[in-house]
Amino acid sequence: MPRPSYDLCSIGNALVDIIVSTDDAFLQANQVAKGAMTLVDDETSAALYARAGSAVEMSSGGSAANSMAGFASLGGLCAFMGKVGRDQFGEVFTHDLHAQKIHFTTPLSPDLSTGRCLILVTPDAQRSMTTFLGAAVEFGPEDVDAAVVQNAAITYLEGYLFDKPAAQQAFGKAARLAHEAGRKLSLTLSDVFCVLRHRGAFLDLVRGDVDILFANENEIKELYQTQDVRSALDAVRAHTEIVVVTRGAQGAIIAAADQIFEIPAHPAPSVIDTTGAGDLFAAGFLYGLTQGKPLPECGRIAAIAASEVISHYGPRPQQDLCGLIGAGKIAQ
Repeated sequence: MPRPSYDLCSIGNALVDIIVSTDDAFLQANQVAKGAMTLVDDETSAALYARAGSAVEMSSGGSAANSMAGFASLGGLCAFMGKVGRDQFGEVFTHDLHAQKIHFTTPLSPDLSTGRCLILVTPDAQRSMTTFLGAAVEFGPEDVDAAVVQNAAITYLEGYLFDKPAAQQAFGKAARLAHEAGRKLSLTLSDVFCVLRHRGAFLDLVRGDVDILFANENEIKELYQTQDVRSALDAVRAHTEIVVVTRGAQGAIIAAADQIFEIPAHPAPSVIDTTGAGDLFAAGFLYGLTQGKPLPECGRIAAIAASEVISHYGPRPQQDLCGLIGAGKIAQ
């Protein structure tokens, strides 16, 4: 099998993240579900943004794209596939990825608006997201770059995108291309909201195609209809090579074959914004895996990457993750 050109490629929602600092009163007054992701239309998104006040940060985003930013910061070679409009936000998104040396060549759509996610961060560091998906949800099998998938060691799929039939077909195409080329397929369940909508289809994908699964405790329990995480782990290990379950401040569990590793959370200087913690955990873990590291070491890298991103506003690393991993700590 030829050596892959990319360590990792991903398919996900291409969005522009708008981060605003707010309080619980604003969430209640505007009926925003705290700590969750809520889909809204263009008009609602614009109205919320107008009422929320000045943005703390605005940048290209989307869960899988955030993971690629973390992966690139660690020194990995990666690519991203997602759909944006031929507008100002689409140009910003493209420029940001190229500036981070992330391969991105998906054509800009002339008839669609780039999606955006308004991330409302309260003083307890919880993030509540209202998302207008725009062009992102129009991603289909024709947008999958076969050469990139076939030449990536791992293809990483974002559960948030798994909604429309065309996107599901794109996931199926990517899975087929990856496995035909002898590569690995990874999936993140993304949110309980996604599992509730697509539980059966997710189970089919996990049982038939997924080699590496990422989930948090609530997502994995919902997928397997159990209140016991260990029971869910036992169920998923029958079908996947590796499953990673994140548990916030309690760290993470990595399970593979007959092995289970508990990974402690890495201490952060402070917890400012938990946006992107799961995305960066996945980035760190997959980076370690593509570099041939043992699973506990992959977990350590992941925990450090997640710790960095929760120490500031925004879902992308602000420090050089490669240097932090080498030092084994988050710079103060």
